Amino acid sequence: MSGFEFATTHRVLVEAGAAGRLPQLCRELGASHVMLVTDPGIRSTPLLGPVEQRFQDEGLPLSVFDQVSADPADRIVLDAAAQAKEVGANLVIGFGGGSSMDVAKLVALLAHPSATQKLADIYGVGLANGPRLPLVQVPTTAGTGSEVTPVAIVTTGETTKAGVVAPSLLPDLAVLDAELTLGLPAHVTAATGVDAMVHAIEAYTSAHKKNPYSDMLAREALRLLGCNIVTAVNEGSNLAAREACLLGAMMAGQAFANAPVAAVHALAYPLGGHFHIPHGLSNSLVLPEVLRFNARDAAPLYAQLAPILSDRPFADHEDGAGVLIAALEKLIRDVGLPTRLRDAGVTEDSLENLASDAMLQQRLLVNNPREVSEADALAIYKAVF
Repeated sequence: MSGFEFATTHRVLVEAGAAGRLPQLCRELGASHVMLVTDPGIRSTPLLGPVEQRFQDEGLPLSVFDQVSADPADRIVLDAAAQAKEVGANLVIGFGGGSSMDVAKLVALLAHPSATQKLADIYGVGLANGPRLPLVQVPTTAGTGSEVTPVAIVTTGETTKAGVVAPSLLPDLAVLDAELTLGLPAHVTAATGVDAMVHAIEAYTSAHKKNPYSDMLAREALRLLGCNIVTAVNEGSNLAAREACLLGAMMAGQAFANAPVAAVHALAYPLGGHFHIPHGLSNSLVLPEVLRFNARDAAPLYAQLAPILSDRPFADHEDGAGVLIAALEKLIRDVGLPTRLRDAGVTEDSLENLASDAMLQQRLLVNNPREVSEADALAIYKAVF
């Protein structure tokens, strides 16, 4: 075994109803004015009102920025950071899905009184090096794992995204309250759950930084999600299934934060950029075909994962890889997600541009177990179309 390093969020709290304790938890981190970052969808649900009331009851000032969009643009990050500075917030909460949590990470960094770096200066790996405000993440979906990753993704142009990756973005506290996910629509539950499964699979097969600890988390994440996602989709009020998926998504996040994701994500990003397909669904659409492409080099690892999702026996590694892919295809159908690009609004004449844009994601492609050329990417898109 070669040496490795593993880093994650400082503290994790898994507890149904824990959102009601947020004022106390924030005070423990020294907060005197809290900025909560979320999206209009969360604002329109009953989730946020009780949290705001708890802060009011506890006498801890709370300001809310609720304008985060899916695939948030850089201007949204800057607007949220400006509001945090204006109100004098000294702790940031990300409350929602991956987009809200990603914006919260950057707000905590950019709104620190000693911040000197601009957002445009920190895109990339390890470039964000300033201090940040204390950061608490409260996921309301079981998918991105952003509550335990040092990554924030920002839309920087009409169709392009950039990532900020730095240890300072790892939160101080992740609060996993499954009660917050009970009202999640079935299609969102499905897409975010498959997204988390992709994180686990890609971490387990990552060409860089794969290690025994990330492997352990990836396997358990895949088990938790594979055993519970269909129930969570079909029985939305099943708290046990919701909590298992939330925990699985976090474990998958811990895995890929240390053994990074690869070609599935690289090919998914252009689908979001060009057609505004939600990230989890983008991953789901290309997942089986990318695994088929990778199987030439990754079959032994895929065969190790196959028994987690299927009890079908197999004769060798190649057969085991086929079992894993078939199990994932069945699961995607069982949770009701579309399986063809055309069914998600993608046009055939866009495939070449998508393949070209996928090649811009070299930060991800270098982690893939098999090298991906632009022709390979185009072939994958065509097979999925």
